[in-house]
Amino acid sequence: MPGVQPRDTGQTGDMDEYAQVRPAPMLRPHIAFYSGYRQRGLSPATHRGLPSPYLTLIFTLDEPLVIAAHPDPRQAPGTYTSLLGGLHLAPALITHDGSQSGVQVAVRPLGCRALLGLPAAELAHRDVDAAAAFGDRFVAEVRERMWAAPDWPGRFAVLDRALGAQLRDDTAPTPVRAAFALVTSGVPVADAAERIGWSGRYLTDRFRDEIGVRPKEAARIARFDRARRAVLPGARLADVAAAHGYADQSHLIRDFRAFAGCAPSRWLADEHDLLTGSVSSNPGPPVVATMGA
Repeated sequence: MPGVQPRDTGQTGDMDEYAQVRPAPMLRPHIAFYSGYRQRGLSPATHRGLPSPYLTLIFTLDEPLVIAAHPDPRQAPGTYTSLLGGLHLAPALITHDGSQSGVQVAVRPLGCRALLGLPAAELAHRDVDAAAAFGDRFVAEVRERMWAAPDWPGRFAVLDRALGAQLRDDTAPTPVRAAFALVTSGVPVADAAERIGWSGRYLTDRFRDEIGVRPKEAARIARFDRARRAVLPGARLADVAAAHGYADQSHLIRDFRAFAGCAPSRWLADEHDLLTGSVSSNPGPPVVATMGA
């Protein structure tokens, strides 16, 4: 099936599937992609959910999502059947006993109002049960219908219908939308402020009120997200750093330590199964926002 990459783990009943697609056209201004994952028979592991330029919405299929550590260390570990996480600057730690399954929705920060009726800033640096935003009935019906669907296209179609029905006419201020696009594409914050006609301080305040992080932080997250997707086994860190706007390899390593809590070599070793198996070109399940996928 196009977009699905199954991997045979060598044991009856075992599986390792990953599928990623864009949502229906009406949802694309608000959602970047869906990532579906279903794994059985793997070794128990801990996965780092790295900062990314997307909010994370996860609906589990079978096993609950176990968060051993949230980006905000003051938030207690928890178990979730659905989760909604805002932008963050530190990794989440997700554990599994060898099985995990669900669908992750990468929500654009500027699509948060249209889907939820609130700015992304209200979810920044924390994770909540998705039922708190969508309601228990909505979450239960989405999970039930996805579980009953025969394949990944069917599960993604369930999300298209359910999330499409949530859309409302609520958008972020136009200058903030313009600033977000500029700074996350690499335009310096001072230049972005000048282009939209705001002072740097006013832009920072308005941006943080809407997005939940400062413009410079959003720019760093976006650059790191692009770079870490290129950090694959065999890649030269110096080349990755040069290609993604870092001053040098040490600069990239500092960002890795800040956002992942470890050096790139440790991250590669810990995420080896995800990076060399069925999800080699993708962020891996689940990426709590990010968790940045």
